[in-house]
Amino acid sequence: MRIDSNSARLAVGVVRKHLGESANVWLFGSRADDAQKGGDVDLYVETDAAEITLPVARARGELCDVLGRHVDLVVNNHRRAEPIFDVAKTHGVRLA
Repeated sequence: MRIDSNSARLAVGVVRKHLGESANVWLFGSRADDAQKGGDVDLYVETDAAEITLPVARARGELCDVLGRHVDLVVNNHRRAEPIFDVAKTHGVRLA
């Protein structure tokens, strides 16, 4: 995993602040693979929040500020199924 424990803790805090304290968070993509270099931060989130449009936008902005790089935020609130959900969860590293 190519983010430090403090960055992981901060990311989880921001996600839970905006998408609910019970949100589960995974790091996926290039930052989840120690063999890769560079890249943005890709986070997959599972939440029970019904309305996510504004909270996701706010979380993404704060995550970019806190982590100092671009963040892609993929959020599953169990209202629809997307192939990326399974890929991110299966190949990601669970942060919380």
